[in-house]
Parts: sequence; C-alpha cells; structure tokens
Amino acid sequence: MTDPTQTSGTIVVGGTGRVAVEPDVADLRLGVAIARPTVADARSAAAAAMTSILAAIEAAGIARRDTRTTLLSVQPRYDYRDGQAPALVGYDLANVVEVTVRDLATLGAVVDGALAAGATSLDGLAFRVEDPSAAEAAARTAAVAQARSRAEVLAAAADVRLAGVSDIVEGGAPPVWPMAKAARLTMAADASTPIEAGVTEIAVTVTVTFRIA
Repeated sequence: MTDPTQTSGTIVVGGTGRVAVEPDVADLRLGVAIARPTVADARSAAAAAMTSILAAIEAAGIARRDTRTTLLSVQPRYDYRDGQAPALVGYDLANVVEVTVRDLATLGAVVDGALAAGATSLDGLAFRVEDPSAAEAAARTAAVAQARSRAEVLAAAADVRLAGVSDIVEGGAPPVWPMAKAARLTMAADASTPIEAGVTEIAVTVTVTFRIA
C-alpha cells in the first residue's frame, strides 16, 4: 500500500536528436523574361522560349508531372522623363516554372539544357529528402536517449534513481538544415555546371519527464 505521506518527484529534461542524410530531390525555378513593344510580340517570343526550355528539361529526364508553372505575368513598361507624362514603350512578360529533379545526377544537365534553350532566370534551388520518415525516427530515438542520459546525471547528483517515464512531449516540426560541410558534388556529364548538394540535417527535440525514487 502506498504511503500517502510520501511524495514522488520528477526530473524534466530536454533532448535533441540529429541525423545527417543526403538529399535525394532538388527543386528549382527556371524562367524567361521577354520585353517587346506589344503584348502579342512578348507573348509569342516568351511562348517560343518556354517551349524550348520545357523540351530541354524533358530531354534531361524530367517527367512532365514534375514541372509546374509558378508565374505568368505581363507588365507594361513606361519611360519616365522629367516634366513629362510616362510614355508606354512596351511590355515585359515573365514565365517561370518550378522543376523537381528526382535524380540529382541529372541536375547539371537540367540547368545547362534550360539555359542553352533560352532561360534567362534560375533561382530557388533547394535540396530536400523526399521521405524523411526513417531519419526522423532515428532522430527521435537519439533525442530520447540524450534526455535519459541527462536525467541520469541529474539523478546521480541528487542521490536519487530514475523510476520510469511519466511524460514525453515532442517539439514542433523537425527543422531541416542544409550543411555545407561534407558537401557532395553533382554535375552534368560534361562537368560544365557543378552543383553542391551537400547533406541535410534532420533534428527532433523532446521534453521527457522522469519519475524518481
């Protein structure tokens, strides 16, 4: 029978588990910007350029489902002169697609092919892990192990012993950090555009409450 006069205590500690993994997917944006005197001319030139860019992307091995239009805009261009009303001089048309590259060995070829086909912009390059579940599970295990190690040190210092876990709270969505160290090099077959994929760190934080006796 439990003694009602005896109070049980707890030790609350945090732990962080980190796992470094190589990314297997890259996302980037490729686009074309055209300036012409009329909307029709701008549309026609941009359409021809983007058609060539999409053909080059497909030739590099990118499936059509992995290419999405993210920007299509037409803006008038004005000439501003001191003391005069703005004069319409033409139109700027921008067409941008986002591309998902699932074989990083082809990333350089995708970039080179798109630029050779007429792309005038390239930005938003980001690497990620398509399925981080295994790495997250390993990070959770490491986070709990670190928390237990910390709790054992505190328990020994306080001359008590751990009697089990009463609560575990995981932190928010695990942060994903690109790591420049140990970078991996991906390039086109002709080595014209080297791109560093690096590694990605997946981290999980937990707060664990241990009962003590």
